[in-house]
Amino acid sequence: LLPLNCPPCPQRCGTILLLAEELSNCRDIVTMQLCANKLDKKDFFGKSDPFLVFYRSNEDGTFTICHKTEVVKNTLNPVWQPFTIPVRALCNGDYDRYRNGDGDRDRGSHGARAGHDFIGEFATSYRELSRAQSQFTVYEVLNPRKKCKKKKYVNSGTVTLLSFSVESEFTFVDYIRGGTQLNFTVAIDFTASNGLPSQPTSLHYASPYQLSAYALALKAVGEIIQDYDSDKLFPAYGFGAKVPPDGKISHQFPLNNNVENPSCAGIEGVLESYLQSLRTVQLYGPTNFAPVINQVAGTAAQVTDGSQYHVLLIITDGVISDMLQTKEAIVTASSLPMSIIIVGVGPAEFEAMEELDGDEVRLSSRGRYAERDIVQFVPFRDYVDDSGNQVLSMARLAKDVLAEIPEQLLSYMKTRDIKPHQADPE
Repeated sequence: LLPLNCPPCPQRCGTILLLAEELSNCRDIVTMQLCANKLDKKDFFGKSDPFLVFYRSNEDGTFTICHKTEVVKNTLNPVWQPFTIPVRALCNGDYDRYRNGDGDRDRGSHGARAGHDFIGEFATSYRELSRAQSQFTVYEVLNPRKKCKKKKYVNSGTVTLLSFSVESEFTFVDYIRGGTQLNFTVAIDFTASNGLPSQPTSLHYASPYQLSAYALALKAVGEIIQDYDSDKLFPAYGFGAKVPPDGKISHQFPLNNNVENPSCAGIEGVLESYLQSLRTVQLYGPTNFAPVINQVAGTAAQVTDGSQYHVLLIITDGVISDMLQTKEAIVTASSLPMSIIIVGVGPAEFEAMEELDGDEVRLSSRGRYAERDIVQFVPFRDYVDDSGNQVLSMARLAKDVLAEIPEQLLSYMKTRDIKPHQADPE
C-alpha cells in the first residue's frame, strides 16, 4: 500500500493477503456465560490467570479470533462474566461450524503466542452450545502436547456453559418498514440574546442571499427527517419571547399562531411560520427548555407501543435558564418513545448542553438517572465551512445530528421488548 504520488519501491517490501467471506443475513445475537474447573496451574507462585479465547473456523480452514473474555486472576476455577456477541461473528450463521480455545495470560494460547501460557482447548459448534446448557454438557480442555507426552494424561480441566440465550437483533430500518412513524417537532429560541433580527449581527438575521443560522440548521436536519414522517406535518414552537396580543412571555408558542393546531406543512411551512413569527413577537427571555420538552413528552406518553416515535429539535443560542427543570424533564422523558436534538448556534460556550447530552456521564435529576441517553447536542459553528461549501457543511451537520436517533429508537424498543411488525409484502 503506497501513499499517493509515492514512487514505486525498488525492492519487494512484502505482501498483504486479504481473505474475504460473504456475511450471512443472520441477525441473532447470543448472550452466554461460562466457567471452568480444575484448570492446570501455570503460575510458579500462584495458580493461573485464565481467560477464554473464541476462534471462528473460516471457510478456508483458518481461524479468526472473534471474542476474548476478561482475565480472572489467580484461580483454577474461574467464572467469567456473561458476554453478548452476534451469531455472525461466532460462525457466520453456520450452526455446525467449529471453533473455540482456552488460555492463560502468561505465555501463549492456541499456538503458544508469546506472553501467554497455553492451558488447553476444546472444539464445539453453535448448535452444540445452544443445547449444552439443557444437556449439562461439560467440555474437556485438552492440551495436545501434554496428551502426546503423558500416557496418564486425562485433561487440563473442564469448561461448563452456565447460561445461553438468543434474541434477534433488529435494525432501525426494520421498525420503519414495520410501520413505526417518526414525529418531528421543532422548538426555536426567540430570546433577546440572539440580537435584533433586523441587524446583520443577529443570529436570526437573514440576508437576501443567505439564510440565518437557525434556518440553515432547521433545513439541514428537517429535510432528512421529514422523509421518515408520513404526514409531513410538523408541530413548531418558539420560546423565550413576548407574544401578541398581550405581550406575555411564552416558552411554547406555536409559530403558526394556531394553538389548536401548531403543525406546519413540511419544512418549508416551518420556515415560513418561523420568519413570520420574527416579525410579530418581541425577543425576550429567559431560555427555558422544560416547557417544550414536557409538551412533546406528554404527546409521546399517549402511544408507547412502538408505533410512534417522537424527535424534538431544539435550536438555541445560549445558556439554559431552567437547568434543573430541564434535567428533570429529560430524565422523565427518557422512558418514553422520544429523542431530543439540540443544535447550538452562535459563539457561546455550551457546557450545559454537553451535560444534557449524557455521552460521558448518564444524566440524573434528584437521585433519578435517565433510563436511556435520548439527547444529542452539536454546536452549529463546527459545521461552518470556511471554503463556503454550504451544501457539504449542512450535509455533515445533518449526518452528525441524526447519528444517534436510530440507536436511541432501538434502545427504547429493546427495553420494552417491542419487535417490529412484519411489513406487508409488495
